[in-house]
Amino acid sequence: MHKFDVSSIKALTFDVFGTVVDWRSTVIQEMEQLGEAKGIKADWSRFADDWRIKGYISATARVQRGELPWMNVDRLHRIMFDELLIEFGVTGLDEAEKDHLNRVWHRLKPWSDVIGGLKRLRKQYLLSTLSNGNIALLTNMAKNAGLPWDCILSSELARCYKPDPLVYQVAVDLLGLLPNQVMMVAAHKGDLQGARSIGMKTAFIPRPLEYGPVLKENTADEPWLDLYATDFNELAKKLGA
Repeated sequence: MHKFDVSSIKALTFDVFGTVVDWRSTVIQEMEQLGEAKGIKADWSRFADDWRIKGYISATARVQRGELPWMNVDRLHRIMFDELLIEFGVTGLDEAEKDHLNRVWHRLKPWSDVIGGLKRLRKQYLLSTLSNGNIALLTNMAKNAGLPWDCILSSELARCYKPDPLVYQVAVDLLGLLPNQVMMVAAHKGDLQGARSIGMKTAFIPRPLEYGPVLKENTADEPWLDLYATDFNELAKKLGA
């Protein structure tokens, strides 16, 4: 990693899904509870993975390519959720139950190091989300999980999805700062490369269990990263908080 001046950092922006919250465990748990209550049997782990990969990652990429019109993540999640119910043969849910389950993404639980690490960091830095999740989703999640953000920023404000450089530029502009005064924190290197493209600083936090026991993300350090930390507490330590 190249050296950088920590004193220049005024704000930290955070990717949320996978970096801050353990989406997979939360979704599987709620789907399992539903299955038990309704007598429905399904491979809920695969359901959760397909919902994330097809309903979020692939769908946001399709919006970016112009294959789908702009719509927020709640809407994208619901479209794929309805398709997965058919694919997995899940029946017997009324509209209220479907809506509640689609909003499981509003109720995701943070990794164990997150709350303590954020509280340390907040003493010294302005903390904001910078997620593809929509503002309502991120606000409800913060309220539910006790995430101590100073600000909720979303790609929804730019009406495009990360890693489009416009998302990061809009966030920096709304914070009233220069790109090199803002550090993007993420568990996904593509996200950090997008931030780096406009001059933001980068911090990589590996989350090797994001997709369960099968490693999906390259967790190694890279020369182009400004900072590498194993969790949010180490991030706070390295940033002097």
